[in-house]
This record gives sequence, C-alpha cells and structure tokens, in this order.
Amino acid sequence: MTAGTPGGRFVRVDGVPLHVVVEGSGPTVVLSAGLAMAWFDWDPVAALLVAHGRTVVRFDRPGHGLSAPATAPPTAAGEARRIAGLLDALRLSGSVAIAGHSIAGFHAEAFARLYPERTAALVLVDTSIEEAPRTVLPAGVRTGAARVLGRTLTAAGLPAALGPLARRAAVRASRTGGPDLAARDLVRRCYRTGRVWRGALLENASYPDTAAEVLALRTGHPLTAPATVLAGYDGSSRRGALRWLARQAELAARLGARFEVAEPAGHLVMLDRPGLVARAVLDADAG
Repeated sequence: MTAGTPGGRFVRVDGVPLHVVVEGSGPTVVLSAGLAMAWFDWDPVAALLVAHGRTVVRFDRPGHGLSAPATAPPTAAGEARRIAGLLDALRLSGSVAIAGHSIAGFHAEAFARLYPERTAALVLVDTSIEEAPRTVLPAGVRTGAARVLGRTLTAAGLPAALGPLARRAAVRASRTGGPDLAARDLVRRCYRTGRVWRGALLENASYPDTAAEVLALRTGHPLTAPATVLAGYDGSSRRGALRWLARQAELAARLGARFEVAEPAGHLVMLDRPGLVARAVLDADAG
C-alpha cells in the first residue's frame, strides 16, 4: 500500500493499483460509484455513515478517479472479485453492506450473489437496469473501438482541454439542483487525464455484456442478504421519469428487495439526497 490522497492510499489488487479511501470504525460499508464517477462523489453519504459508526470503504475502479488505467474490459464477476480482493488487501473480514450506483449496481449485485457469505446488505442506488440486453456488434469490436476512440481523444488533447468542464456539465445535468460539489483540484487531477476518459469508454462499451452477465447470475446465484432498490425521482409527470420509476419498482419486485424513492433527486441521488442514501444503507444493514 502506498499513499494517495489525504485519507487515501493505493492498494494493488490483481496487479492493478486501486485508489481507496477508508474512514471510520464499526461494520463495513463499501460504496461504488457509477460510470466515470469518483470516490469523492460519495463524500456526503460517507460522512453520514461514519457519523453512524460505520467503516466506509470507497474505491475507484480501474480507469476511474485516481486508479491505474483499465487493462481489460470489465465484467460483472470480475468487478465482484475486485471488491473481494480489495477487502482482503485491506484485511477487512466478515460481511459488508455494499452500495452500487448506476452501472456499479451491476457489480454490487454480482458481489452479493457470488459472495453471499461476505454480504450483509445490498443497496442499489438508481441502478442501471436492462431487462433484455441486446447488442448489434460483437464485444471485441465494441471494446476495440472504445480503445481507439480513447487514444484518439487523448492524442487530440480533449481531456486536458475539456475534461473538467465536461464533468461539471454532466453532474449538473444529473442533479435536480445544485452544482458539482467536488473540489476543483480533484476534478482537474482526475478529469484532465485521458486515463479516465478511456476507462469510461471501455466500461460503457462492455455495458450490455455486463448486464447480460448479471441476468445470468440471477438464475443460479440467489440473493441471501437483504436488498434495497433506491430510485431517484425528480417529482415530475414526464413519461420518461415515470417509466424509469416503474422499472426500478419492477426490479425491486424481481429481486425481492425493498423499494424506496428519493424525491426530488436526479440520477446522482448520493449528491441530491445523501441522507436518504445513508439511511437506506443503515436500514438494510440492520436487517
């Protein structure tokens, strides 16, 4: 382990240096952010969980935040193994509550299904949903194109020129109100690098395969831990918003999970309603 950010460090898991921040004491909670997001996007939730006597583990997947570049397309099982390996490297034994936002909901669910003995609770925060994932191009073609595009954008200098601006715009568009809360120096440090853009492109290219893998896991690996689906809802009567809410409710029913709504909230529920996210984790972990 080597030093990273204040309060953070780098831990090598399967040969890849991962940036991780561990805070607090008590039962362990693992927080995993969505596509192209970073550990600091959980800051408000982490502070609340630490105040309620939890050890909070936040980490950046390869190609995200400050972690090393992604070397291979991600898979649901591979990300579940990464979480287990990270806990081993941190010497955190016993079961953990795990919360995954957006695409990381796939990873969190895979962990809960593949490592039931290590899972105390599962919370899916405005999680990605694919009832019947389909692809047009083979996985190799999609990931190859993502790699080429990532290298091209980096060579053109776009991450350095536009990365922080793109990050700020995406966060504003994904909230019901309020700016990006992340410190400017951290945003520049992460989003001015081609590494993060390449990691996000690679993860996005593998999205349908990851979704299909989770659907397959649901057949032979039952959930044994209490689960919660927490959906973000902006309170509007827009058809898209109501349909998304209905899909989240349907997912909760399929998983046998508790269904809760964070309102008003955009996709970045942990920034819009951190108290509700923390409460969902604490309630799920309480049984």
